[in-house]
Amino acid sequence: MALDMGMFETINPSRFITFTIPSPPLSHHDHHNDNHLLRVAVLDSPVQLSDSLAQPQVALMFVPKHREHDWIFSTESGHLQLLLSCHQFSRLILIGDEPTTDDSPDLPITTKHDSFDQKSLEDSVKPLVIALSRKFCFDKNGIYNVPLLSYEDNVVSSVVLEKCVGDFAGEMLVEDVEIESEGGECRKREFRRRLRFKRMPNLVQTEVKLVPEAAISLDSVKIGGKVRFRPHIGVLVHVYLVPMVASCALIGSYIGERIRFGFRPKALCVGVGGGALVSFLRTQLDFEVVGVEMDEVVLRVARQYFGLEDGEFLQVSVGDAIEFLEKLARQIVGKNPDSFGACSLKDGNFLDNSDRVDNKFDVIMVDLDSGDARNGTSAPPLEFVRKDVLLAARLILSDFGIFVMNVIPPNRSFYDMLIQEFREVFQELYEIDVGNEENFVLIATGLSIVSSGSDCENAFGKKLRLLISGEYMDSIRKI
Repeated sequence: MALDMGMFETINPSRFITFTIPSPPLSHHDHHNDNHLLRVAVLDSPVQLSDSLAQPQVALMFVPKHREHDWIFSTESGHLQLLLSCHQFSRLILIGDEPTTDDSPDLPITTKHDSFDQKSLEDSVKPLVIALSRKFCFDKNGIYNVPLLSYEDNVVSSVVLEKCVGDFAGEMLVEDVEIESEGGECRKREFRRRLRFKRMPNLVQTEVKLVPEAAISLDSVKIGGKVRFRPHIGVLVHVYLVPMVASCALIGSYIGERIRFGFRPKALCVGVGGGALVSFLRTQLDFEVVGVEMDEVVLRVARQYFGLEDGEFLQVSVGDAIEFLEKLARQIVGKNPDSFGACSLKDGNFLDNSDRVDNKFDVIMVDLDSGDARNGTSAPPLEFVRKDVLLAARLILSDFGIFVMNVIPPNRSFYDMLIQEFREVFQELYEIDVGNEENFVLIATGLSIVSSGSDCENAFGKKLRLLISGEYMDSIRKI
């Protein structure tokens, strides 16, 4: 069936069309193979121009070599995230090798340093790009003006360990990657394990450091080789988790006093994912940790691949986080104390122990994304900042506890709205700018924090500073 090129003369919000063409000569592809095809994907932005008289802009991007199977480039949700990250463009044309349909267990390894002649390929597909954007690809002087965008990340090579499907998270994958580290001229080899969801493939849900199981020189190690890796849960590598943990410095004196009198500090983690945060709080800071995760398959993946281990002081629950908070809050205020019922922990009885003081938490940490790629990458979900949900969180927080949330605001108005909602429930607000132009860590307290000198003078504060970057501890700002 012939493609009607006339349809591309207008921007149709959220329209997504894919088709294949024979690979042109002079490209990086094997032009000796007459059957080699290129996949062309055209996506129009769901965001309409604020100026109705402005001419829409079109951009072109080539899929990096060997990355055509990656959900970032092979799915509509990945394409949308790429487009929304370049908000000035109304249409993004993505061209790359057609992904194969081979589902053999020998999953592909991608290599960053494999390159191709982008200029030759750009010249080869220029007539096609013009046909796909005839009304928008020339400026007012009649000069061709379709920028060629490049995709850059720090992945050197990767191999997919497993793809699976969860009831709530949907399709997901676990992959091992080698990344380029920031170390000047002397590049240090680093290996990570990642969890990603197909619904938002550009967002890494969980990332942990990998080390070889046996003592061996890293010079002889490669992703996908014979050397077996294990997750190193004693260090946090996901960019926003360190500042989330750094928020504990705000109440370092309080936590230190609890430890000194023989009490183990308690944390509730809403959104477990691969378990990097809950494992770190338990093993490195000696917290008693409860985790709540919606998807049981995610927890299976966390245990199998990311080092999550349930135990006496680390319990995880499968269930809805909002229901969990609200039912526990009702139990605390004495309304229908038996209503907690189905929200009790699946693998333990943490909340039934009578020696737990008020069943309250010293720290509540929320790490949930919106799950809707149409709005770009954003966190938390809007339903989690309803006043009744925040009130429930406030009720289960100890008097001197903190409520910590990872925030990825899609725009400034979202962040301002979030702050206003928090101010109606909590006494004081603080923030940490993660510094990646994306994440903020928002910290709320039920009572005003009265400093009793440097929190680093107590044992907990000193330990915290040794474990994580003191830079984030020192950058907590009251707002």
